[in-house]
Amino acid sequence: MLMEQRNNEEHDGFSFRPMTIEDIPNVMVIEHEAFTLPWSETAFRNELMNNLFAKYLVMENDGEPIGYAGMWTIVDEAHVTNIAILEAYRGRKLGDRLLEELMETASNIGMIRMTLEVRVSNIIARRLYEKKGFVSAGLRKGYYSDNHEDAVIMWADLPQYEEYE
Repeated sequence: MLMEQRNNEEHDGFSFRPMTIEDIPNVMVIEHEAFTLPWSETAFRNELMNNLFAKYLVMENDGEPIGYAGMWTIVDEAHVTNIAILEAYRGRKLGDRLLEELMETASNIGMIRMTLEVRVSNIIARRLYEKKGFVSAGLRKGYYSDNHEDAVIMWADLPQYEEYE
């Protein structure tokens, strides 16, 4: 089912929809909670307004943004740019649901593979990605500028989801 078609569909109070410019203040709160190198408001604005390859979605709980995810779609591959959940909602498998929605969205627009980078030390995220079918394909040495930590490059073949009318 396409994300746009599920705008108002809710499960247990959680729903997904495309990110808009109006979401940026809430996304910035999530971004700063989740990352030591948060993106700027300008970066998100540019992604939403100027990057034709960017697709971003918001996860809501009863209408309040609690997470977001983004990707760049190039030919038939999706590159995850970021995925984050508010700290108060972590540990409830919501990251799993958010990643699943991102993967489904990518598949529905013709992507067949997905890639991402993740800190070597981020064991929780790496386990989630492995659970979703991602496998390690190498390292980017010194990828993170805050501490020069390496990033694990991961790839997954995307499941082909059926679209529901």
